[in-house]
Amino acid sequence: YKQGHIDQALGKYLLLAELGYEIAQSNVAYILDQSQITMYPSKSERYRRALIYWNRAAIQGFHAARVKLGDYYFYGYGTEKSYETAATHYKHASDHSQNPQAMFNLAYMHEKGLGLKKDIHLAKRFYDLAAETSSDAQLPVNIVLFKIHLELLWEKWKGYSKSLFHFDSISLLNSYWDVYLMVVLGVLIGFLYTIRRQRANRPFIINDQPHVVQPPPAQPPLVQNMGQ
Repeated sequence: YKQGHIDQALGKYLLLAELGYEIAQSNVAYILDQSQITMYPSKSERYRRALIYWNRAAIQGFHAARVKLGDYYFYGYGTEKSYETAATHYKHASDHSQNPQAMFNLAYMHEKGLGLKKDIHLAKRFYDLAAETSSDAQLPVNIVLFKIHLELLWEKWKGYSKSLFHFDSISLLNSYWDVYLMVVLGVLIGFLYTIRRQRANRPFIINDQPHVVQPPPAQPPLVQNMGQ
């Protein structure tokens, strides 16, 4: 696989997967999910088969595969789209392995009311759990929570604004509020990123001798590369 012989690797993994090896089942699912292979040129066919092997790996206790099952049902990859089934798999991964990606996904589904009851308080709870479980989740969680607070303020402001502004003006803002919000968030993220880089590049001066701060070690990705 590492040498680029994807089809040959898939053939060997398929044999081992049928013998019941979980890591082989996960690798088969990963290759079918990520790679262009001659054995199954159709993307829909690859997704359908990948779903089978993600399910087998999940049954054997690989919780990252359980999250992938949730993704497949959420987006309708290789199966009918089902938010309820997706939520079931995310809940399983969250409860049994404290998977931060599953927690984040459950929070999003509660926030939007997709397959779960729309509940901002539960959404915030799962977002907070994801941030507490993984440091990699802290930045996206903080951005989402900031967005939620802005939305709540917007809803309150709309209630007070009807007597102050023309209705058509409010309707126009309602139509494009998400665009305005994303622009504000983009500017804020860019500003914070610039400030962080400037601080990271600023040397310490001790006894008139500069000592450049070394960058911190890279953090591991939130989801392991299951193809390795």
